[in-house]
Amino acid sequence: MSECVLFVQIQGDSRILELTVPGNITEDELHKALTQAGVPSIPELFIFIDEAEEHVRRLGNRPVDVKHGARIHASRCRRIQTKVNYLDKTIERDFPPGARVSRVKAWAVHEFHLDHKDAAEHVLQICNSTERPASDTPLHVLVRGERCAVCFDLVPEKRVEGADDRR
Repeated sequence: MSECVLFVQIQGDSRILELTVPGNITEDELHKALTQAGVPSIPELFIFIDEAEEHVRRLGNRPVDVKHGARIHASRCRRIQTKVNYLDKTIERDFPPGARVSRVKAWAVHEFHLDHKDAAEHVLQICNSTERPASDTPLHVLVRGERCAVCFDLVPEKRVEGADDRR
């Protein structure tokens, strides 16, 4: 029987837990292993694997498709309301908690019809801040407060221009 090492992120906790589980684990067994590793076992906490759209059922006996190195997300949000502003336009969509910033940017670039060059020169920035999360950041890490929502502005990435040597 093969084993998988999983990396567990809990909403509201900056730690990343490492957990080793059998490769043929069931939904119920995964929840039990997470509880033993210190993840709170409360009904309001949903478990997602990587960027999966659906959470892992708590009492299910179906096998869970986990791969070595997978990220497990323990989130109080089933979906995260995501808003992206670009120029005078705004788009909205719900994403699963494990969706990464790169996935949101790809969606926004498509919806705003940016060409490849323009897309490469823009980044997502948290609304009303200067925070630009890394592209592999899961959305649940960015949720603040009780609302399961996050807002981004699609902004140009600042480039350092050459200095003017005229004096």
